[in-house]
Amino acid sequence: MDKPLIFAIETSCDETSVAILRGPKEIVYHKISSQIDIHKPFGGVVPEVASRKHLEMVNPMIQEAFSETGLAYSAVDLIGVTKGPGLVGALLVGIAAAKAMAFALDVPLVGVNHMHGHLAANELCHADLPYPHLSLVVSGGHTYLIEVTGRLTYRLRGTTRDDAAGEAFDKTARALGMEYPGGALIQKAAEMGNADRYALPRILLEKDSYDFSFSGLKTAVLQLLQKEKDKADYKMEDMAASFQEAVVDTLVIKCMRLVKETGIKDLTLSGGVAANARLREKLEAALQEVGGRLYAPSVILSTDNAAMIATAAYYTWKKHGPDDFTLGVHPNLAL
Repeated sequence: MDKPLIFAIETSCDETSVAILRGPKEIVYHKISSQIDIHKPFGGVVPEVASRKHLEMVNPMIQEAFSETGLAYSAVDLIGVTKGPGLVGALLVGIAAAKAMAFALDVPLVGVNHMHGHLAANELCHADLPYPHLSLVVSGGHTYLIEVTGRLTYRLRGTTRDDAAGEAFDKTARALGMEYPGGALIQKAAEMGNADRYALPRILLEKDSYDFSFSGLKTAVLQLLQKEKDKADYKMEDMAASFQEAVVDTLVIKCMRLVKETGIKDLTLSGGVAANARLREKLEAALQEVGGRLYAPSVILSTDNAAMIATAAYYTWKKHGPDDFTLGVHPNLAL
């Protein structure tokens, strides 16, 4: 089957998402149900609340997908589902639904590494995606810098040591008095601020390291706030812009150092923080200077979504075959 009909489910955190793809790149149906408004009063995702909401949403969304497309359940050739990393309870909901469908329809079941999904997101948006390329995956829980030699073939060059980039955005936003989630709000505030106003560190770690650490930056913001927030000339927008620039600079510096080391000039960007316009702007400019190109998915496909899981499921199935019904959840699954 070159173009199987793939049904995919994503429930790793606080978005319930289902998708139907024809082959690995043709989106037939795609929908995301966000829980942002539910978790906003708590200032972050509450795992138990997320799991309960997934339970409420997953079956109606599956039914809606077939109702709106007019497809029969029997048309499905392959079921893909996120197996990790993520919240245990949330992952269990998706796995249970996927197993039930695969068993009832007697079709292959494929558990997908959520990070493979983010890597695959660019396959959906760029028909000319080159191999090899470098990839920066930046989300709420993970920051990865990867040397990608082929589909599902890669070398991990850098990872998160403490706070991931997205986590740092959310925690800093909270310190600045913003609601959850903070990434988009910091970007909006930064557009009206002066990024040169406050000197914040670009934490690059050891000379030869491609790992990332943003906890020190977050602490620097908190310490600076204590000194500055009561001054007459303090502007929250300037602090937001200075923080955002420090995160973006750190990511760009590491990426461009790896470009120089490997000679690979094309880079993909994915994960929730990939929606940040300043990050896209600075990466694109830096890559153009060396004759490279930035590949990034649409904003909707940068978030957690089932379409990318369907694409990753296809390539996982082609390379490794299906899973059996002992498939479990792996909340700390590594890339």
